[in-house]
This record gives sequence, structure tokens and C-alpha cells, in this order.
Amino acid sequence: MTILAIGLTLVGAVCFAVASVLQHHAVTTTEHPDEARRVGDVGRNDEPAGRHQLSGRHLLAIVRRRRWLQGAGLAAIGSVVNGVALLLAPLRVVQPVGVLAVPLAVLLSAAKARRRPSGGVLIGAALTVGGVAVFVVASAGSATTHTPSATATLTAGLIVMALVVLLGFAGLARHSRGSLRCLALASAVAAAYGLLSALIRVAAQAAADTGILSPLVLGCAAGALAAFAIGAWLVQHAYHAGAPEIVIACLTVVDPIVAVVLGAVLLGEGSTTPVGAWVLLGAAAVTAAIGVLILAHHHPDAVAARAERDALMIAA
Repeated sequence: MTILAIGLTLVGAVCFAVASVLQHHAVTTTEHPDEARRVGDVGRNDEPAGRHQLSGRHLLAIVRRRRWLQGAGLAAIGSVVNGVALLLAPLRVVQPVGVLAVPLAVLLSAAKARRRPSGGVLIGAALTVGGVAVFVVASAGSATTHTPSATATLTAGLIVMALVVLLGFAGLARHSRGSLRCLALASAVAAAYGLLSALIRVAAQAAADTGILSPLVLGCAAGALAAFAIGAWLVQHAYHAGAPEIVIACLTVVDPIVAVVLGAVLLGEGSTTPVGAWVLLGAAAVTAAIGVLILAHHHPDAVAARAERDALMIAA
């Protein structure tokens, strides 16, 4: 079952990578209904168009695009496949496998732009993939799980949602710009999706013990829907603020970290994990996070944005 779960997660990773590129293209090329300008033009206050915040009308125009709808369909397929994988194997094994979406997104974006990824981008992607790969291997011997109480589940859910709100506000703040804005928003999305995965796993455990219509299962279902809706909304802002590779990299680092922590706290998946293994898991997570920061710094979009800001400062 674990091998099947990993295989399903690989399929999900491909779906998420392609979906990210399609939706990023739709988000960054859709003309704002209220402004006669497109991404790449310089607008008011010398701010590059496409880096302002998404309005409701703009988002509505985006979701009508064929590419966005295609990406949404692939993301939905990836979510279903990943959900099935979560029913078959522990969070600690399933979630980190999605890191393969990072190199896929890098290659797809490079192919679309007809340019080779820079050395910094490749190093960032390699560190991210390597860090999470070690995370998967170290997590493969996960311990047995148990069904948590409704109180514990609610408390953990509220803590994670508070983190999502904090990161979301940081990313949507008016002073937030460039890669930092994208990182904050993508991290908020990843935390929401990590909670979503944990709630799916808790619901599966509770359904087996107490029945599918138990309050805990229904509560997890409601929480999972809320986490999905919030994540789906914030991820459009993340695509609007930065490159798809950066968004995917954040998702594949923060998401499994949140899921693993919740799995250990709520489901006891780390109850027999030795201290040395936890140290290895921590080192792997830090390595992956460094990879994301390098990827965000060296991505061509970030380099172009810095060059544009420097040119505006010189002109001023």
C-alpha cells in the first residue's frame, strides 16, 4: 500500500507542476478589467503591472481563462489522487514526495520561455529536492497511528489557521513586494494544504474507528473544505506575485513540514522515532528551505524585478 501511495503521489506531483505553470500564465497575462495595462508594462507609481494586488474583478477575469481552467482541472485531479494516497499511507511518507513538482515546474517554465535555467535556479531546485528526498527516506519507517480526540484536532487546526492568516496578511500587505510577498503567500497556501492533508488522514482514521458520520469525521471534512478554499484563493495571489517554481517549492517544503508535525502531534506517527532521526528530519527541512530561498533569489523573474527597481532608482 505504501508503494502504491507513493506512486499516486508522483502522479499528483506531475499534475500540480503542470497546473502551476498553466495557472501562473493565466494569472500574469490576464488584463486587469479596470486598467488598460498588462503585466510587464510600467503603471502608476512606477510599480510593475501585475505586482499590484488582485481585485475581485481581476480574479473573476482570470478564472474564465481556458488555461486557468485547465490548470484548475489538473490541480483537482492531483488533489484527488493525493487524497487517495493519504488513505493508504502515513502523512510522513506521502506528503514530501510531491517535491518532484519542483524540478518539473522548473523544466516546464524553462521550456515555455525557451531558455535554460540559471545555475542559481538549478542549485536551489537541487537543494529543495535533495532536502525533501532525505525527509522522505527518513520518514519511511513511520510508526503506527492512532485516532486523535476532537479537542486535539480542533486546537491543532486553529493554530495552523492562525499561521495561515498571519502569513496571508503579511503577503497581502501593501508594503509587501516581489519574492518576499510570493514566499509569504505561498507559505500560507502550503500551511493550509498541510492542514488539509492532516485532516484527511485524521478523518480516515476516525472513520475506521467511529464511523463515517461521527462528529470528528464531519468536523474534519468541514475544516478540510475551509483549508482548501482558503489555499485555492491565496495561491492565485502567490502566482500573481512570483514565479510558479517559487510557489511550488514553498508548497513542497512547508506543506510536508506542517503535515509531518501534525501527524506526529495528532496521530502519533513519530512516537517511536529516535532523536537522531528527528535531527536528520530537521536538517533536511532546513536544507530544503535554503533551496527555496536560493530559487526565489536567482529566478529570472526576481532578477528582472531587481534590475527594474535599480533602473527606476537611477532614473529618479
